[in-house]
Amino acid sequence: MTILPTSHIKISLYFHVATFFLILSLANSQSQQEHSILLKIKLHLQNPSFLTHWNSSNTSYCSWPEITCTTGSVTGLTLVNSSITQTIPSFICDLQNLTHVDLSYNLIPGEFPKDLFKCSNLEYLDLSFNNFVGKIPYDIQSLVHLQYLNLSSTNFDGEIPSSIGKLKDLRFLGLKYCSFNDTFPFEVIGDLFNLEFFDLSSNPLLPLKLPLSLTKLKKLKFFIIHASNLVGEIPENIGDMVALEKLDLSENNLTGKIPSGLFMLKNLSIVYLNSNNLSGEIPSSVEALNLTTIDLARNSLSGKIPNDFGKLQKLSVLHLHMNNFSGEIPESIARLESLTEFNVFMNKFSGTLPMGFGLFSKLEFFHIAVNSFNGKLPENLCYHGKLQNLTVYENSLSGELPKSLGNCSSLVELKVDKNHFSGQIPNGLWRAENLVSFMISHNKFNGELPQNLSSSISLFDISYNQFYGGIPIGVASWTNVVKFIASKNNLNGSIPQELTALPNLERLLLDQNQLKGSLPNDIVSWKSLVILNLSQNQLIGEIPSSIGHLASLSALDLSENQFSGEIPSIPTRITDLNLSSNYLTGKVPSDFENSAFDRSFLNNSGLCADTPKLSLSLCGFGLEKSTKTSHWSIGLIISLIVVTFLLALFASFMIIKLYKKRNHESESSWKLISFQRLSFTELDILSSMTEQNIIGSGGFGTVYRVPVNGLTYVAVKKIMSNRKLRQKLETSFHAEVKILSNIRHRNIVKLLCCISNEDSMMLVYEYLEHSSLDKWLHNKNKSGSARHVVLDWPKRLQIAIGIAHGLCYMHHDCSPPIVHRDIKTSNILLDSQFNAKVADFGLARSLMKPEEFNTMSAVIGSFGYMAPEYVQTTKINEKIDVFSFGVILLELTTGKEANYGDEHSSLVEWSWRHVLVGSNIEDLLDKDFVEPSCLDEMCCIFKLGIMCTSTLPSSRPSMKEVLHLLVRSERGFVFGGRNDVGEYDVVPFLKNSKLNSRRIDIVDSDSDSD
Repeated sequence: MTILPTSHIKISLYFHVATFFLILSLANSQSQQEHSILLKIKLHLQNPSFLTHWNSSNTSYCSWPEITCTTGSVTGLTLVNSSITQTIPSFICDLQNLTHVDLSYNLIPGEFPKDLFKCSNLEYLDLSFNNFVGKIPYDIQSLVHLQYLNLSSTNFDGEIPSSIGKLKDLRFLGLKYCSFNDTFPFEVIGDLFNLEFFDLSSNPLLPLKLPLSLTKLKKLKFFIIHASNLVGEIPENIGDMVALEKLDLSENNLTGKIPSGLFMLKNLSIVYLNSNNLSGEIPSSVEALNLTTIDLARNSLSGKIPNDFGKLQKLSVLHLHMNNFSGEIPESIARLESLTEFNVFMNKFSGTLPMGFGLFSKLEFFHIAVNSFNGKLPENLCYHGKLQNLTVYENSLSGELPKSLGNCSSLVELKVDKNHFSGQIPNGLWRAENLVSFMISHNKFNGELPQNLSSSISLFDISYNQFYGGIPIGVASWTNVVKFIASKNNLNGSIPQELTALPNLERLLLDQNQLKGSLPNDIVSWKSLVILNLSQNQLIGEIPSSIGHLASLSALDLSENQFSGEIPSIPTRITDLNLSSNYLTGKVPSDFENSAFDRSFLNNSGLCADTPKLSLSLCGFGLEKSTKTSHWSIGLIISLIVVTFLLALFASFMIIKLYKKRNHESESSWKLISFQRLSFTELDILSSMTEQNIIGSGGFGTVYRVPVNGLTYVAVKKIMSNRKLRQKLETSFHAEVKILSNIRHRNIVKLLCCISNEDSMMLVYEYLEHSSLDKWLHNKNKSGSARHVVLDWPKRLQIAIGIAHGLCYMHHDCSPPIVHRDIKTSNILLDSQFNAKVADFGLARSLMKPEEFNTMSAVIGSFGYMAPEYVQTTKINEKIDVFSFGVILLELTTGKEANYGDEHSSLVEWSWRHVLVGSNIEDLLDKDFVEPSCLDEMCCIFKLGIMCTSTLPSSRPSMKEVLHLLVRSERGFVFGGRNDVGEYDVVPFLKNSKLNSRRIDIVDSDSDSD
């Protein structure tokens, strides 16, 4: 062993001590430097309150929750969901050891922060859910160590740089919800051999076609391109992507067949290929035994369900609806132990159903409607007590309903209509505690109606069956029934007074039965009743006068009965009236003496009218001849006096006419076309169109408030006489006249007449005292009343329901359907009771067929309200109005304007960002009027607005569905996680958005609206 001299030992010791102190000094220097940089970042962010613990006295920055340190140096910075509105500081990479940066869920503006390229060690970068604009720089390739890159839900546009393909360590690439509109460099993405997660969803402007090279990604586990513009075929060699666990290519334009190798991927668990144009059969061989979800709905697939699907013991969701599948359901499918949702709606399946459904798994949704199934329903569908939805309408099923359904307390929807079922309803089924929709029409069921009905039932449709006996006195307890439809049965006895005690009833159809006796006199409690049909019975007596007090009634059919007496005062808002084939007498009310009601009073020999349009005797022409003869002399004397008086008047009139001819020459050219009974002339209108009567103006011209009869007002819209705009304005004028002159609804503004000459055009409407919704909602109303009346939540919900009624009528009750194209708060007018009326039909169009797209020559509308597919393609159908209405719901609940944000964003985008973040809805609501009692209701309506503003039209509910949800919400039914929405099949909307909570949690799944 060599022994060093003492001097050498001392030198070595001095060296190590010096090195130690040098390192310590450098560490202290670095610590001070990093602490200084962090405080500088805080200052750049304008000292936000959530960073109060970042201060000069607190030097232990490695303990700050936003900071991650490695060996005492900052390596991670996480500022998530912190409402940051400043740009990313240019000096952020002065933190030289930074590897992890997460700034997601903020409001950071500006272009891509190029200063991040100085962070040479960066491995994790998340800038998602911010307000960035512009393009992704090509220099992103400088981040060579990057493993995680998430730029989703930003406004990056243009092209995605091919340089991303040089990030060889990349494992996660998130680019969904952006505005890319150039080709995507798939050829270089195929070189990212370490990529495990790839999401390019919701980029509808980005032209995409899957290349074969993509299948080189052997480590890719999650491959998601949902709701984009994906075309072409799925690569046949997709079976080479051996690590694939989730494949979501739904809601695109894919064609061709499903590759045979897809279901051979042993790690595959979730497949979403729904809403494409795929064809052919499902591959018969299946080795992907880990599959839990298969959704192939809304394609053009055919053939049978592969027998190998019966091997998928982990399968819980099987959606094959709206295809061309045929054959029988394999017995093995019913034996799958994990199956909860089975949906084969609208196919060509036939044969009997496997009896094992529900016995082996906790079945929740069983939807087989619109097929050709026969035989009985499986007995054990609700064996485990989880069944919520039983939808089997439009098949050839027969026999009795399974007795076990009588104990199925979980059932929410029962839709077995249009089959050949017979026998009696299982006793307990009438009272299933969660049942909302009870639809068994068009079968051969019999028996008597129950005294007690489940308090949750809203839709009760037993029409076209063989039920007998009377309407039970216990009907008074059916308090939540909205629609009671019992047409075409064998019901007898009288209509009990107790039936009038249903305050929520909107539709009562008891036609084609054997009911007798008179109608109850007091029916004013039917304040919500919209449709009443009691035709083809044996009812007698007078029509009760209280029918004139039904504020919502729009359709009344009492035909083919034995009613007598005079016609009472009937609301003029009724658009569908039939009192024919009775014994009514007297004169038809003057409001109904027009050709629209020419079939409403036939076969009532005692009725007369003042017009021949109704094909009835003319009133006053039925006197006896002897009576006429006995008064001929008096009539002659009176006639001579009248003739003499008229001759004198004629001479005076000619003198006055010649005198005033020049002054009235222009007025004589005015042409008035009336659509209602008027109490004024065109001269009454023209003389009052003065400057002091102007109440509004816009690009179309000027609006006047004109007094008529000294008691009421009308609103007159005068189209501006601008030669450059004349053709466009004339088109708008004629469109509005054409549509409003042919429709009548209490929630659509009433067009009284139009007045025009060669130079001017005017539309005369009913005057609505409270002007437009935007003036109340966004504090634009300068009148005194605005300061005294608060637009509280009940009024807002009432307004929403009114708008929905009007749109529902246009979309579903007009033939052809009408699309408004410019639904917004300024086009919603309010009367003195804040009842809403849809106005301004200048852009409205009639569709050729319901739900089909029509193409417009140009996009016209208002920013913030226009549906994306209309802006991008100029194609329209009813769903563009649904989108606009959804925006109004968001305005009503948040109090914000539709164009909330800047020129690049809107209220819809702001709301959807919070959806995807999972924000607490209470924080988003209008703070000026939120009350605890309204919170649940407001949260639900906000979520309904979210559903209505879905990017894809197919993902939005119809106005029928929307209206039903709104009405139920008004009545205290907070729709939620289970499908309690009544007649319309919106289960997937509700299930996927978890509407029973105040926190939004949208499930990544197909929004399915059958």
